Amino acid sequence: MMEASYCLCGQPYDPNTFMIQCDACKDWLHSSCCNFQEHLAVEIDAFHCPRCVPLYGPSIFKTYKNWHRHDYWDENSSTKPVQTGTAVFIRELRARHFCCEGDVVLHMRGQQLTDVFLQQNGFNNPVVIDSKDGLDMTIPPDNFSLYDVEAFVGGDMIIDVIDVTRQTDIKMKLNDYVEYYNSLNRTRVFNVVSLEFSNTGLAPLVEAPLVARRLDWANTVWPRDFPIMKPQVQKYCLMSVKDSYTDFHIDFGGTSVWYHVLRGEKIFYFIKPTPANLTLYQQWMTSTNQSETFFGDQVDQCFKCTLRQGQTMLIPTGWIHAVLTPIDSLVFGGNFLHNINIPMQLM
Repeated sequence: MMEASYCLCGQPYDPNTFMIQCDACKDWLHSSCCNFQEHLAVEIDAFHCPRCVPLYGPSIFKTYKNWHRHDYWDENSSTKPVQTGTAVFIRELRARHFCCEGDVVLHMRGQQLTDVFLQQNGFNNPVVIDSKDGLDMTIPPDNFSLYDVEAFVGGDMIIDVIDVTRQTDIKMKLNDYVEYYNSLNRTRVFNVVSLEFSNTGLAPLVEAPLVARRLDWANTVWPRDFPIMKPQVQKYCLMSVKDSYTDFHIDFGGTSVWYHVLRGEKIFYFIKPTPANLTLYQQWMTSTNQSETFFGDQVDQCFKCTLRQGQTMLIPTGWIHAVLTPIDSLVFGGNFLHNINIPMQLM
């Protein structure tokens, strides 16, 4: 039956391309042919194609039944716990009390933060630098926007996007995300934290702080003529709207992180990588009710640290952390391995 149904473009049904069926005429359409974005499909109760809209009206969206579950449409949710990332979760997170950052976060000037300093004193705590002065870091100007990101990277690039309130991953074109980010009537919270741009036109505009570059094994150890390319993890662009939330995690592969807020603000919730905390973290990661359990409640201490516009942070290996975005933000960062925390990197 599908072979007889054709898209507006005249092409037949394609099982390898996202298509949506009109609930009125039953024809299948490519999303690009009817200006429909794939991530909206889960919210549609009845889809009407452009040809049927004059007769049947616009598409009908499902009515939200709750604001505390990943399934907005669960009619039996009233007695179920709050889940991570939802509107209720974010409101409760903002009202929580945490330990003071001063107990674990070091504040330094860029001139002080050198590889020699870290080799001699250790790289065991997150470090915040208020100004980029002395960091020997390359960052775009303050007026750099997401439109500029799109221009340098390419709007047709398919990027990974986190649907925060549902805690699921979706795919979008960069230009669609930029349009969403700059819109005034957002109904969803979408977060981009994994746009690696080393092989794009944006790459020359961003260089990690000198201390990170000097420590990074990808720069100091990886042979230039090695047939395998070095890992592309040194340059990330993070584009986050208000109320974006990334749950507790340890950065991949035992890497450390550098992180610069070009615009906006980020709130970090840090947990020390002690043996006891790492054991609890592993148990939480494998639990069946992970999305209903705030990991900060499972440990003795959870520290809150706000990283503001113009500040830079270095996070050492193994630190467990979650991140809340209180206002729309644009951040640049990267990951690196080094000689200082080898035992922790191997864990």
